[in-house]
Amino acid sequence: MLARQRRRIPPGSVQAYGFAVVCAAGATLFEVWLQWLDQDASPLIAYYPAVALTALLGGIGPGVLVALVGGLAAWWGFMPPALSFSLTRYGDKVTLVAFGFVSIFLVGAGDYFRRLAKRLEDEEQLRQLAVQELAHRLKNKIATIHAIISVQLRDQPQVRSDILDRLAALTATDHLVEQANGQGAFVRDIAATELGLYVASRVTLQGPDVLLAPKFALTIALLLHELATNSAKYGSLSVPDGRVSLRSSMANDVLHQRGRDGPPVSAPPKRGFGLRLLSRALDQFGGGTEIFFEPTGVVCNMHLTLPAGDRSEPLGEDGGQKLTPRAT
Repeated sequence: MLARQRRRIPPGSVQAYGFAVVCAAGATLFEVWLQWLDQDASPLIAYYPAVALTALLGGIGPGVLVALVGGLAAWWGFMPPALSFSLTRYGDKVTLVAFGFVSIFLVGAGDYFRRLAKRLEDEEQLRQLAVQELAHRLKNKIATIHAIISVQLRDQPQVRSDILDRLAALTATDHLVEQANGQGAFVRDIAATELGLYVASRVTLQGPDVLLAPKFALTIALLLHELATNSAKYGSLSVPDGRVSLRSSMANDVLHQRGRDGPPVSAPPKRGFGLRLLSRALDQFGGGTEIFFEPTGVVCNMHLTLPAGDRSEPLGEDGGQKLTPRAT
């Protein structure tokens, strides 16, 4: 709110000085009310926050103006003898001098923090522009890679399709990371992107919605893509009654995906690229993957150590919900 207000009041402008007058008038009215309640109340207490706020939003000049108006108003109207610039009490002289020194500090501090906030805002805008530019360049490079693969592998349609699908999975996750301002992507969003393409009403997500850092998110997206593709071709999603569940747990840093109600499965005689990817992709993160070919479907346990501070969000009291793609 203060940032928006500061943008509406250019420092040192007519609006800033107008805001200073309003603050000074408001502080004076508050002092009048306070003196009416208790004649021994401090005659300057309301002007301290007025000086600080005006300097923070309007700069040095408006802050000094409020300090001067506040000091003169208190001296003339609230310090005996009233309605006079004569001071009969030594304590009032000390109070005025102290108010002057404190006001100088408040004006300096307020203006410093105003300039600091402006610099941070400018740096944040620059960072966002850089992220957008990098994202734009990445999209252009991926489009070029798509074109090269399509031409070079035109005689191998299956290989070409597999590679392009994997690139599409990474591109979709990059988009999720970009939407989160580079912070990462949630497990639920990744699963919705990769599994939502296949009958979304048959996919269930359980456990906390963990926010993964970008490098973790891209790897998990690629693994989920491989599992979803195989499930659609040979597993649970290849039959009408098949189901897929994804369970995440922060207690043991485990991401658990299980296919159920699918056709009988067995371990393939030869490990293809997909299985090799599943078994090795998490090694770089100190994790690993275990794959079990059970009669009711494939069970894949993925575990990795997440960085400290990764956030998670509960997915409801029952711990599970149907997975549907989120609007982008």
